[in-house]
Amino acid sequence: MKKIVLLGIMIMMSNLVVADEQGLVSKKSQHSVKVTLDRLENVLKKKGITIVTRWSHDEGAKKVGIPLRPTELLIFGNPKLGSHMFTSKQTAGIDLPLKALAWEDAKGQVWLTYNDPQYVADRHGIEDRAEVVKKMTGALDKMSDVATQADASKK
Repeated sequence: MKKIVLLGIMIMMSNLVVADEQGLVSKKSQHSVKVTLDRLENVLKKKGITIVTRWSHDEGAKKVGIPLRPTELLIFGNPKLGSHMFTSKQTAGIDLPLKALAWEDAKGQVWLTYNDPQYVADRHGIEDRAEVVKKMTGALDKMSDVATQADASKK
């Protein structure tokens, strides 16, 4: 029985998802920063989601002599969902389009972090778009899993 419990704990830790009080969702990645964002960008494009830009914070820091572990940002949006947030409260435009940050911590572990759509709705007092928030949350969860986890075919 102890082995089964330990195995369960190990499996849960391998797919670690951390949500904090500030509305961020962070998922442990099994890939490098670059590969994590490449994978996310690919799945977003396949779903017809617009890629706005990709930004390397560590490259910018390096140009001004500041050492920074790999840190890349991807900005993306889906007007079919996001626009509904704006029609409720236009200030949501400060948080949308969505962003995903792939970053390497001090121990060399890579993470993918993004804003929880419910946090964005709460921040802007959007109470009439529950179905949109639910769709955004589900889509982000699935696409971020594709970006962070090993391929099932290689297991």
